[in-house]
Amino acid sequence: MAKKATRPATKKKPPKPGAIPEFHGTCGCGSVVFTVRGPLSNVTWCHCSKCQRFHGGPGPYASAARGALSFQRRDGLAWWDASPTTQRGFCRQCGSSLFFSDSNEATISLCPGALTSPTGLESQSHIFIGSKPDWYEVKDGLPQHLKS
Repeated sequence: MAKKATRPATKKKPPKPGAIPEFHGTCGCGSVVFTVRGPLSNVTWCHCSKCQRFHGGPGPYASAARGALSFQRRDGLAWWDASPTTQRGFCRQCGSSLFFSDSNEATISLCPGALTSPTGLESQSHIFIGSKPDWYEVKDGLPQHLKS
């Protein structure tokens, strides 16, 4: 059986000067569909115990201005109050991890795995590395912080 040719990963082309970047995302089943119109931060990997339980491992997040997020479909969207000021958004139909919101922040964080590729995003750092479980190591050379 012949091997199927694979295409190399492509980076998203940067927007033209003055253009507003736009990202499209969805949960696994399509019950949550959203758009981010504006820049996203690069990806921060969170190793806190709540991310471990929510994601099954470290949680990757990119942040956007709250007003940049809009929904085309949200009937599957549910929020879990993780603390008095934080919520985690997920799809109640398929279980996809989608958002992290802290009411003390001007931004909302989203799970970049929900975004349509290519995104052009890159990993930038690890936070709460002191809470990392013993079953994996972080060896990518990115900055590691004990807290956020």
